[in-house]
Amino acid sequence: MADQWARDRRAELDAGRLRAVVAALRIHVETTPEARKCIHYVFGNRHRMRYPQFRAKGLCVSSGVVEAGCKQLGDRLKRAGTRWTVAGANAIIALRCCILSGRFEDFWERRAANAA
Repeated sequence: MADQWARDRRAELDAGRLRAVVAALRIHVETTPEARKCIHYVFGNRHRMRYPQFRAKGLCVSSGVVEAGCKQLGDRLKRAGTRWTVAGANAIIALRCCILSGRFEDFWERRAANAA
């Protein structure tokens, strides 16, 4: 029963029906303290939860890709024998992100334009 309830809320989130999610949570506020926390979370993050609009623009709405990217960057920066300053690590991360996002050439074009 709880699994079905959670699946229903997930479907509502995916469809952008945040009011339905909050209404379902309100039923449990008196008996489940986490319900109130979830309501506050949904309310405070509603601008980030516009999943139908994001998908319509071709944007990824899952966190898996970002989490994998963070792990890969972390692994590269933590290799044995490596030492990084904050500025150096940030520079390498920015370049790596440019490469992985297909914007490496744009980066250098902007850099050249700013230098001129």
